[in-house]
Amino acid sequence: MAALPDDWSTRHSVLANARRAAALINALSGTGDREPQPKPAAEAVAVEAVAVAEVLREYGESEPVELAPDDVVRMRVAALLLREVFAAEDVDAAAAALNRLLAEQTGPLRLTSHGGGTPWHPHLDSHDDAPWDEWFLTSSCLALTVLLWDHQRPPGGQCASPACRNVYITSGPGPARRYCSRRCATRERVAAHRRGQRATDTKSGSGSGSGNS
Repeated sequence: MAALPDDWSTRHSVLANARRAAALINALSGTGDREPQPKPAAEAVAVEAVAVAEVLREYGESEPVELAPDDVVRMRVAALLLREVFAAEDVDAAAAALNRLLAEQTGPLRLTSHGGGTPWHPHLDSHDDAPWDEWFLTSSCLALTVLLWDHQRPPGGQCASPACRNVYITSGPGPARRYCSRRCATRERVAAHRRGQRATDTKSGSGSGSGNS
């Protein structure tokens, strides 16, 4: 087998693959912290293709990263299926969602070294040259399944901010996470403070004239 970069295992760890899944879902079906702007179908696919390619490169995909419009459309369908796992309210619901995907969308577990170019590792797609959408869905299912197994809780969630549709991965101990980023958490905290302040001001204003005759 050819010599491998020292960071291969880190870049392709279960957690890295799960985070890649979340990043791809956000690139394909998320809107960040703003409402989507209407675009012609072809333009929207082109924008998504650029974003998806950037995520794939960020997570170590080898060049060339070439995505046809049909690839992006099918990957978007896979992203919507995977959102069911992130939308689950508890570990039982997340496991049920993953079980459905494993039964209906993935192949049998197999090991591959991509012709000796990588260490042996598991895949659930049909072959090493499977289409982008099949690889995306199956590799994401595998990573999310292992995370749920390891931590015995949902592997991820959806941002609690009403203005954001991003998903995120939960990992490690600590309190349950509710937001995809500090930016969303801060924005919602500020909004809650302002709502409380308005309610206080309204109550004070209505009470100030209660003693007038």
